[in-house]
Amino acid sequence: MSLAPELRQKIESLIASDAVVLFMKGSRNFPQCGFSASVVQILDTMLPNYTTVNVLADAAIRDGIKAFSDWPTIPQLYVKGEFVGGSDIVRQLHASGELATRLGDLAAPAAPPAVTVTPRAAEVLRGALADAGAEDVIHLSIDARFDHGLDVGPREATSLTVVTNGITVQLDAASARRAAGVVIDYVEGPGGAGFKIENPNRPAAVKAIPPKELKALLDGGQVKHLYDVRTPGERATATIAGSTLLDDTAAAAIEKLDKSTPIAFFCHHGGRSQNAAEHFLQQGFRTVYNLAGGIDAWSVQIDPTVKRY
Repeated sequence: MSLAPELRQKIESLIASDAVVLFMKGSRNFPQCGFSASVVQILDTMLPNYTTVNVLADAAIRDGIKAFSDWPTIPQLYVKGEFVGGSDIVRQLHASGELATRLGDLAAPAAPPAVTVTPRAAEVLRGALADAGAEDVIHLSIDARFDHGLDVGPREATSLTVVTNGITVQLDAASARRAAGVVIDYVEGPGGAGFKIENPNRPAAVKAIPPKELKALLDGGQVKHLYDVRTPGERATATIAGSTLLDDTAAAAIEKLDKSTPIAFFCHHGGRSQNAAEHFLQQGFRTVYNLAGGIDAWSVQIDPTVKRY
């Protein structure tokens, strides 16, 4: 495949945009294939920042980068303007230590983040540590999807250490880069008691919304854009008044909206619309809803005149 000059220039510009650039399926926070996710996981342990290019968002880039690199698969990693390889090669280089050598001073160690354990959480954690080993500490882990783990275990020489309210908390380098400003609390309520971890770095997520709550937002004007992800045939069978079929024209119109505009999606039962909602979340929209249970739940809970099928 020969590359048009404009496409070649665009790819060269993307590669030159950062010292480390990963062409992948999805984004750093939301990888959309296992091979891309494995490279992200490696890079996250080594780098505080790097650039990812979602090839699923641009077919020309997806095909063009394969021709540009003369490499048939995605992901593809570039370091300092030079092509490194795909997922298998990145894993091999990481295991041998050569990837760290190529990254050089880019792979600077993470600094201990500002983490706060509230007095109530500290009291509970002290109780847990009292029943553990003499050298045990609290370990906080935060994965690429910002799911948090809190465990008791031995102190690790390679982890970063934070002491807050008398509690020693350790984090691996990747978790530390996602933990600035984290607050660990312990809350009690009618549903029971447990740790609550607030992380200001957590990216926006699609909000599953029950039919009654979505109707209230629609009636109140807080949500003015409701998109139907089903087929035209399904829409002819049943629909929600005021919604818009998500076709190419609607997708183009969404792209022109301000990214702070709340948008909502639905399908038959919620699966297809979840995928659509995540796509637009990755495009930068900050308030994205998915109708839980889809139009079927809407028919049961809101409008029985909407035909079920």
